Amino acid sequence: MQKKVEVTDAITADVSNDVVAGNASLHRTISWTGAFWVASGVPALVLFSMGAIAATVGKPAWLVWMISIGFGFIQAFTYAEIAGLFPHKTGGASVYGAVAWIRYSKFVAPLSIWCNWVAWTPVLSIGSGLAAGYILTAMFAPDAAINTWQLTLLDLGMLKEGLTLRINATFVIGSALLLLVYFIQNGGILRSARTTMILGVAALIPLIMIGLVPLITGDMPSEHFFPLSPLAYDSVGNVIDGLWNLDGWVLMAGGLFIAAWSTYGFETAVCYTREFKNPETDTFKAIFYSGLLCVGVFTLVPLAFQGHLGLGQMIAPAVTDAAGNVTTAAVYDGMLAPDIYSGMGVAKALSGILGNTAFIANLVVVMLILALLLSIMTTMSGASRTLYQGSADGLLPKFLSKVNEHGAPTSAMWANMIFNFVLLMMSDYMFLLAAANVSYVIFNFLNLNAGWIHRMDRPNWERPYKAPTILIVLGTFLAFVNVTLMGLGANIWGAGTLMSGLVMAGLVFPIFIWRHYIVDKGVLPKEMQEDMLLDGDQKTTAGVLPYFALIVAGVIVYFTSHLAS
Repeated sequence: MQKKVEVTDAITADVSNDVVAGNASLHRTISWTGAFWVASGVPALVLFSMGAIAATVGKPAWLVWMISIGFGFIQAFTYAEIAGLFPHKTGGASVYGAVAWIRYSKFVAPLSIWCNWVAWTPVLSIGSGLAAGYILTAMFAPDAAINTWQLTLLDLGMLKEGLTLRINATFVIGSALLLLVYFIQNGGILRSARTTMILGVAALIPLIMIGLVPLITGDMPSEHFFPLSPLAYDSVGNVIDGLWNLDGWVLMAGGLFIAAWSTYGFETAVCYTREFKNPETDTFKAIFYSGLLCVGVFTLVPLAFQGHLGLGQMIAPAVTDAAGNVTTAAVYDGMLAPDIYSGMGVAKALSGILGNTAFIANLVVVMLILALLLSIMTTMSGASRTLYQGSADGLLPKFLSKVNEHGAPTSAMWANMIFNFVLLMMSDYMFLLAAANVSYVIFNFLNLNAGWIHRMDRPNWERPYKAPTILIVLGTFLAFVNVTLMGLGANIWGAGTLMSGLVMAGLVFPIFIWRHYIVDKGVLPKEMQEDMLLDGDQKTTAGVLPYFALIVAGVIVYFTSHLAS
């Protein structure tokens, strides 16, 4: 049976059994440019982990970003194709991928959607935390009382040494920023798109200038990039050039693993298919042009950052006891400075690229704060719609599919907010990012494989955009590359990162069991059943291949994680 995908007007598209009076559904009000501006917050994600990658990987850090955004751009073509199959759905690639997997396993489908949300939603807490840190750094001295007070609520040392939940000034300011973004988002996707366009212009200008100015001025010393040796330490903790042995490749894998959380993020442009005026043409344009923007920013900004700072020089040697054990690690400046790893010093470092005056420094910091707000806007839009569609499809709790009169999924937005108020209290944002990225790799694996599953099971469905077969093949190959990088490199961000991430991903199973088997008595909503229709006699044609892909991925993660330990 061939499914005909039609371009419909808002009224026709919104008709379903679940729609009630008051336009209680998402509204078709934006074109691809609106999604582009909503997704324009993705380039700001470079601020989240650029410092940590540089301080961990060393001189090859710039290469990590170039390789990673290259991977992300190739993968985007698969996502653009599968999004076109379901123009009536919102929530992004995980939703379209869930339809591919659900005939093979009801439990893999909600895992796809859940992992997408778990990966994306920490942008709210990390972004607001970094923005709050930038504000505090710009306005107060490091030893000021407002920067040093905190109330510790819970010790999470069993996950990572020194990890706690605490309330401090960063939490207070960050919470206020989250509420501000919620107020804007509550007005619906059209108001969000307009706001992000304004923020995007203000926020992307400094990032683009930061990337271009060093190329124009020639401020790119070759010794800041070469020799291309991974970071290593001698017996007393002093930095040396490492070797491309197992330890060196594990570092590189860890860098590529964490960079993927930022560089692959422009796939969020297909989250808004259900709100496009013309989804058949807007879907591909949105993700393609968002991808081009990200290629530029994720290539140029890390190059400029590294060219300006360099690896760093020792400013205080390591302190050892009588037995030769290091009691205090050596202190470096440059990319190895402590505030660069945490991300709090990245704004100040980037402002130095454009000038050393106080006015320029403060202006750049303000614009980078706007960039972080833009990334929060992007994430709140995408993550809430992922929860909304997962609920509408019968895979996540029912209350998450409620919307307000503006077509904004308010229940899903509040679920995001409450969850991130807790995450905002975490003392180590990089551990949070890395653990969440385990889910992101799982999401990417499932949905890159969904590309060929849909082709086998729905060969005759109309595809407004059909990716070249070679790109579907490359995307599938990269799905396995990504899980390899996760197995090798996840735990360089903390010994419990991989396991914590897997546990976070697995939390969806009791949630799905409750919704599907208890609330819905094992019956999927009518709309989801219609989406599951196949060609011909309704039998799947991919056979055992999806199961084989899952088994191979599990084996890869098991062996690579043990190899790296």
